[in-house]
Amino acid sequence: MAAEAGPRVVVIGAGIVGCALADELTARGVRDVTVLDRGPLFAGPGSSYHAPGLVFATSPSRVLSMFARYTIEKYRSLGCFAPVGGLEIATTEERAADLRRRAGLAASWGIAAETVTARRCAELWPPLDSALLLGGLHTPDDGLADAALACRKQAESALRRGAAFHGHHTVTAVERGPGGVTGVVTDRGSFPADVVVSAAGSWGPVIGAMAGVTVPLQPLAHQYARTAPLPWLASGARLPILRHQDRDLYVRQHGDRLGIGSYAHRPMPVDPFDLTASELPFSTEEFVPSWRDAALLVPALADSSVEHGFDGVFSFTPDGMPLIGEVADVPGLWLAEAVWLTHSAGVARAVAEWLAEGRPSIDVHACDVNRFHDVQLSPRYIAERGAQNFVEVYDVIHPLQPMERPRPLRTSPFHPRHLELGAYHLESGGWERPHWFEANAPLADALAPGAAPARDPWAARHWSPIVAAEALATRERVALFDMTPLTRLDVRGPGALAFLRRLTTGRVDRGVGAVVYALLLDHAGGIRSDITVARLGDDHWQIGCNGPLDLHWLRRHLPEDGSVAVTDITAGTCCVGVWGPESFALVQPLADIDVSYAAFRYFTARRVHIGHVPVTALRVSYVGESGWELYTTADLGPRLWDTLWEAGRRHGVIAAGRGAFDSLRLEKGYRAWGTDMTTEHDPYEAGLAFAVRREEGTGEGFIGGRALSHPRALSRPRWRALSQRSGAAVERRLACLTLDDPAAIVLGNEPVYAGGPGRAATSPVGYVTSAGYGYTVGRAIAYAWLPADLAVPGTGVHIAYFGEKVPATVRAEPLLDPEMARIRR
Repeated sequence: MAAEAGPRVVVIGAGIVGCALADELTARGVRDVTVLDRGPLFAGPGSSYHAPGLVFATSPSRVLSMFARYTIEKYRSLGCFAPVGGLEIATTEERAADLRRRAGLAASWGIAAETVTARRCAELWPPLDSALLLGGLHTPDDGLADAALACRKQAESALRRGAAFHGHHTVTAVERGPGGVTGVVTDRGSFPADVVVSAAGSWGPVIGAMAGVTVPLQPLAHQYARTAPLPWLASGARLPILRHQDRDLYVRQHGDRLGIGSYAHRPMPVDPFDLTASELPFSTEEFVPSWRDAALLVPALADSSVEHGFDGVFSFTPDGMPLIGEVADVPGLWLAEAVWLTHSAGVARAVAEWLAEGRPSIDVHACDVNRFHDVQLSPRYIAERGAQNFVEVYDVIHPLQPMERPRPLRTSPFHPRHLELGAYHLESGGWERPHWFEANAPLADALAPGAAPARDPWAARHWSPIVAAEALATRERVALFDMTPLTRLDVRGPGALAFLRRLTTGRVDRGVGAVVYALLLDHAGGIRSDITVARLGDDHWQIGCNGPLDLHWLRRHLPEDGSVAVTDITAGTCCVGVWGPESFALVQPLADIDVSYAAFRYFTARRVHIGHVPVTALRVSYVGESGWELYTTADLGPRLWDTLWEAGRRHGVIAAGRGAFDSLRLEKGYRAWGTDMTTEHDPYEAGLAFAVRREEGTGEGFIGGRALSHPRALSRPRWRALSQRSGAAVERRLACLTLDDPAAIVLGNEPVYAGGPGRAATSPVGYVTSAGYGYTVGRAIAYAWLPADLAVPGTGVHIAYFGEKVPATVRAEPLLDPEMARIRR
């Protein structure tokens, strides 16, 4: 929404997020901003006014780290931030290793951090019993924010630019018209609005309910206690924030007292509809174990006591990420919810950019309120996942670790067959996804020495050498992959062709039976998603995409004349990938048409019967082997699987899981959207220029096309103008690396340093996106964003993995079969 349009914006909640948002909006020229709060201004009942004030920037999530970095920068400039630093300590070997990993994350995201010895921990925090410590992680730029002061200062800036703030205004209704929200009703009057932003914190679900929207947020209480005065702090000591994550504790200084927060207690969910204030009475008995652990770590606490405590309420979501953006089904209703103080200013900036300028300057898809599937919005799901995220706040979480409950939730029609084969399931989007099959263990036992190098304890989690056996069997024979969790959309209608030409970068105007790999771009040319588009009829297409955000983006741009319908058909259909050199020998005897390559070429689609099962077959492959994606209705899924399985026995068919799939696609250089590329990247940087059609004339053609075709100054920092005529004019590229040591492995998000052996630089030049082991090429593979002058085949770099710099080399891609001979056989 352009600032010149003068939208009337009403922000619900004058806590840290609402005040920051008013400041960021008015700074961008949005002047008609009204902020409402149920309590007194700058002293309300929300969590902002009892928050302990901790701001830690390092996170496995890049976007959260970027939010925190901006929050530190802004609040420091406002004089309401004390950069006392942060200290995370380790009392177990697992935690010590994790702190080395976190140091790598910090380096990847541009955050100052260093691992330190137990002795150095005691120097930074003298009251510690250093005998308990194995080491720590020191982050000197982290610190303490005065949330109340930050609220006031940002509100004052917004007021000077024309914003209005009203305390003691309880919202009673969100008004809606045919085109979306029209205003907010309070107990003291109504406020017309073009945009309503809910920044109500724990009361977010209450505001959502007023607009008929589910806000997937669960408030939970968290214990915080202040000690009595401590004489040894009276000398003016300035201690860093301390986190003792092995005991779910954090400690900060309040003058001559300490504040101790605990996540060690049982989850204490709170009903937002019954909540009147976010500071609840202290659960004294629950805190006893935490006090004991704190006194063990800080022996001087043995002679002290808790002077004051409370149970503070704050918000958790099913995946632990904030909820931001415009609600897809209610135009004009925006959320800025489940935002902790740590990320407050960063989130406010992103939402303000989105509203005033049309897009955030960093990728926020992991926080987009529309990211959840409908099945993830049930009250029980939100409550269970929220409670589990509370329990795991300080746990060492592996990137592949699935949530424990509720499972299984979504299963494909092949799920019973997977269980018979001993599937090891992980979970994503509610789907049970086989990662490997124990039935293939004999294949793993027969692998040649070194084919599946042993892994360190971290890399070995959620992994088995069976993954190697399944990958190699796919390359050598044929495998069945369950591709059902891939989101499938049906697009049809007389306006569908023009619609898809406008929304995608691909040549979707090809004849019936054509399949196109294409991109969805935003208006600045950033990659929103990558998709496959199969033309099944004159006015009928099937799209394979990355999830709900793609569905909402397409529906947002539907023509108003009703000439196009977009339907999510995922739940009623299923898909099996049949890939490998024996795929033709397996499928041809079952098919009622000629499926040879000459008759059924790569990137085409045809209707076919496989045995008794009607199938839509797409000759595409994301593992670099010939074969098909075979789609049918969910009721016929078991019959399709059984038909392929029985016929495949003579060809050595196996079921293969996601572990093998990821290894195979890395060898072929296929990108994963959301990991390898996002809206922060354009097709040329990401190596996807082939997916962008050339337009005739001067029109934009497709959304984002003008940004690619003309020099532009993007809001993203350090970006230079690109030209469609010269894809070489990029400053960074997604590069393919292989590790020099055949037994080494990295997993993703590690920092990359310039320089070959003996010449590694001290500051990272990029970071790893996807990574895994290529069992065909016999090397670990890592894709990484690097400066263009380093993304040259043969360039030596280092990747930091748990504190060790591992040599790697930039390689030409794809590593496997650049002539595409394997796919065309």
